[in-house]
Amino acid sequence: MVRVTGSTGAPEVVGFTVADPPAAWRAAGFALAEGADVVQIGSVSLRCAGRGVATGIVDWTLRSTVDRAADVDGLRTRFEAEAGRTAGFDSAGSASGSTPDHPNGALFVDHVVVLSPDLDRTTTAFESCGMQVRRVRETTAGGRHIRQVFFRAGEVIVEVVGPREAEPARAGAPAQIFGLAITVADLDAAACLLGHALGVPKAAVQEGRRIATLRHRDLGMSVDVAFMSPRYPPLREKR
Repeated sequence: MVRVTGSTGAPEVVGFTVADPPAAWRAAGFALAEGADVVQIGSVSLRCAGRGVATGIVDWTLRSTVDRAADVDGLRTRFEAEAGRTAGFDSAGSASGSTPDHPNGALFVDHVVVLSPDLDRTTTAFESCGMQVRRVRETTAGGRHIRQVFFRAGEVIVEVVGPREAEPARAGAPAQIFGLAITVADLDAAACLLGHALGVPKAAVQEGRRIATLRHRDLGMSVDVAFMSPRYPPLREKR
């Protein structure tokens, strides 16, 4: 269990390790320096670790004043002090720390989707890290009643999705990171760039915004990714 050791605000999501080669993310329109394995999107670093470390998102990094722990409700988690950056992510971005211009127009990670078989358990684990529930939404998907619990973790929204009631058959199963939604400057321009690799943009749940799903496997990626149009008014400006 993670124990809060300070009170300087909620943890911030600042990094992910993905089990993909850098070339796959470059094919999706993300900028990486030659020979580099890190994609810098806003304040978040994605390290491309290659195929030898399973598939999808291997772990995430939280900047916070908490004791270092192996996981948070089954999510492999790296913790870093607020004053520094985690080893393995030091090469992110340029020497000045500015965000690179991505051909696909990526500005920042809008939200990360976490799947949980037991929302109460996962919510408690996140709260123990210092995160606070911002909103709870009831909806249906595929004929099933589900609940979405939202947390703010720095620039990123953490969306935890699961059944309204814990599933006894999966009571001991861990939470898992499903994928990322990334805000781009111009969704239509991203669609033109990527062609068939990006699905047709459609209305998002968030009013006034649109979303399109990346056909990531066609590009050699193992991470589920969606692109979203910007918020209006925007919550942050691109650096």
